[in-house]
Amino acid sequence: MLSDKIKNLPNEPGCYLFQNEKQEVIYVGKAKNLKNRVKSYFTGSHNKKTGVLVLEIVDFSYILTNNELEALILEANLIKSYSPKYNFKLMDDKTYPYIEITNEKHPRLIISRYKNVPPGKRLFGPYPNSESLKETVKLLHKVYPLRRCQPIGKKPCFYYHINQCLGPCAQKEVDYVPNINLIVKFLEGNNKEIFKQIKTSMEEASSRLEFEKAIEYRDLLFNLNKIVEKQFINDNKLKSCDIVAFYYNEDDISLYILRMHRGNVFDNHQIVFNYVGNVVENIVTYLYLYYQEQIIPEEIILGKEMALDKPNIQNILQAKIRIVSKKNQGDLYALSLKNAQENLLKYNLVHKSKFEIMQESLDELSHIFDKKIDYIEAFDNSQLFGQSFVTAMIVFKEFKFNKKFYRKFTVEKEYQNEYDAFQHVLIRHYQRFLQMGVQMPDLILVDGGKIQFNACKQALDYLKLDIKLGALKKNNKHQLTELLLEDKTIVLDKNSHLYRFLLRISDEVHRFTLNFHLQLKKKEDKNSLLTDIKGLGIKRYQTLLKHFKDIEDIKNASCQDFQKLNIPCSVLEQIKKKYS
Repeated sequence: MLSDKIKNLPNEPGCYLFQNEKQEVIYVGKAKNLKNRVKSYFTGSHNKKTGVLVLEIVDFSYILTNNELEALILEANLIKSYSPKYNFKLMDDKTYPYIEITNEKHPRLIISRYKNVPPGKRLFGPYPNSESLKETVKLLHKVYPLRRCQPIGKKPCFYYHINQCLGPCAQKEVDYVPNINLIVKFLEGNNKEIFKQIKTSMEEASSRLEFEKAIEYRDLLFNLNKIVEKQFINDNKLKSCDIVAFYYNEDDISLYILRMHRGNVFDNHQIVFNYVGNVVENIVTYLYLYYQEQIIPEEIILGKEMALDKPNIQNILQAKIRIVSKKNQGDLYALSLKNAQENLLKYNLVHKSKFEIMQESLDELSHIFDKKIDYIEAFDNSQLFGQSFVTAMIVFKEFKFNKKFYRKFTVEKEYQNEYDAFQHVLIRHYQRFLQMGVQMPDLILVDGGKIQFNACKQALDYLKLDIKLGALKKNNKHQLTELLLEDKTIVLDKNSHLYRFLLRISDEVHRFTLNFHLQLKKKEDKNSLLTDIKGLGIKRYQTLLKHFKDIEDIKNASCQDFQKLNIPCSVLEQIKKKYS
């Protein structure tokens, strides 16, 4: 029993691993006090995501640590190892290239990539645009020739002959220091000296009437200007820092990191991920994982919401943490926060895949019915005009409508009302399930109101089946408006994913019922009850089936209702006269 295991948990820091019925690790968490944290999942109210997680937990294990910091590090490693479905995924682990000046006797200018920078390296960057980086290195080689060979050759190389290498292989000693110092100045943002040098060389070449050489210097100056202009937003008060902002709702966290190097915004990192539990704890764990793959800047600037956790975050990330203020990068933080908000909005409206939207809808149903919902059967009833009742059933399973399990039911004429007819269908259907020992659905949805709901409930009670049940209730315009439960009615928000999901189910079961109805219609002979009504052909008959449930619905319609369907009022008058 889970309750017994929870009672025996220690009041110590560590990590806990929740498992489902397949013994798969579905969530990893950390805690200062394991007993209190794990117990909290099974008491009190939760958001949808946590509620769905709890429904799936059948077992758990735990690992003790010496302190909270060790627990966070262990949690990060366990998330990487298991990739649990309810933990966030570290979607972006990219690294950026740097310009490196090697620590050799005759240094080279090279492009390097590092996840963890070894001490003593002379790096400049990072550069998110690799093409811009290559162009920078190429131009620097033209202005300040350094050796490129590795190792140094015994005789001069090609670059020496085109004056793009000082040729340490051809001379006893080459003084690299002036060139190295000038390159460092340029890479640190001091551009005046290099521009002055190239401009002087251009003017000297022109005065010597070496116009081709002067044009080369002019083009070089133009290209270097282009590179310098590619610097983004500039804030000279900053050196190297990341500005971290976040925005969240009940299910998702949007994190935005504005990355600055030597006063320039060079990149951003943005992600939206699902979360369970405390928002700040999720962000701290994410940042720990993120900075395992990235070079930690001189400073990380956080919002005021993180102020209480500043010492803990500083200890975990081993970085200088500052809290934002109006004087301390307030404008750039506001920009980052705006981007975090915008990204969450876009994610929810546009970027969620059909799978994610379905999963979110199923999670919400699981929360409503307090049971994990994956497998749904939906029923719709109809009555052939004046004759017997028919029922159709569709199946939603494994994130799709599974048509091979769709079923059609006809009911004997002795059942005079829809309640008895539907109850008969359900008992017949689920008795067969019991006899065959097949899996029962997690949820039954009936297209209709209280009558259909009660008929289904009584059939399930008769068979002693404990299956969750809901009715898709519509208004007098046949528009889906509510989800009817045994003890309450939920008004559906037309802008929600759940509404669209239930509407798809309602439309699909109605479509399947309509097709079944038409198949039976075609089998009727010329003496069919409606074929003798003047002006009612097969197309108009199909239109009536789409908009009206049965003959009673049609009899209660108005002339205006028929005119909207482009069907003459005379047809309605004939039907009313025939079935009065």
